[in-house]
Amino acid sequence: MSEFEVITLGVGDAFSEIHRPTALLLISDGFHLAIDCPDMYRAVLKDAAGRSGRPIDLTKIDHFLITHIHGDHMNGLEGVAFFKHFAENKRVQLLSVPEVREVIWSERLKGSMEQLWNGKEYRSLTFDDYFMFTPLDWGSITNIGPFHIQVRRTKHHIPTCAVRIIAKGRVLGYSCDTAFDPELIQFLEPAHLIIHETNLGPAHTDYTSLAALPADLRERMRLIHYPDTFNSKTSTIQVMNEGEVLHV
Repeated sequence: MSEFEVITLGVGDAFSEIHRPTALLLISDGFHLAIDCPDMYRAVLKDAAGRSGRPIDLTKIDHFLITHIHGDHMNGLEGVAFFKHFAENKRVQLLSVPEVREVIWSERLKGSMEQLWNGKEYRSLTFDDYFMFTPLDWGSITNIGPFHIQVRRTKHHIPTCAVRIIAKGRVLGYSCDTAFDPELIQFLEPAHLIIHETNLGPAHTDYTSLAALPADLRERMRLIHYPDTFNSKTSTIQVMNEGEVLHV
């Protein structure tokens, strides 16, 4: 098999009433790499499995790439780490840029995960009890299983990374959350499949900017993280749908 798979777990934004939050699952030769981790993650996987007809189970997913610490992209990480800790006696293999690692424990996870009751006494845990961390350094390539990952900073409210991921000689580009950025488009352009967000507000990409891109780019592009009001029927760029399996 000369391709790798991208399973669309969610396509919505933080305010969606009809979609799961945006998240992806990459699979190559049985190796699973999750990109972001929205709330109720096992339910997200169950929904995607039902829609795709593919068996998707959290016990098969150990590696999580977190693009930034906004809740719709990482709120599920607490539950996943607890599941791995209690049900599997494992640590989550966490990948992120240095700015995310700097705050993800102290500002997002510590309050609910540091203290555990074992039936007799309280014990104190640390980030390293739940996670094994792999840094994604800006400007470098990180190798995880069959995937070669390069990150680039986006124009968003907080430090956020876009990714370019290579496996089997095929390239996936994913913008994550970002204002429209021609330099980011250049970073994503070499990809065989480009997944780009579109949403409202100055820290997201308006559809009209993407619709003005050259046709060959738009043909390789799929839209994600779109608002409930987005009209996919009039879009000149295909949207992604939950449970959809794409081959890079």
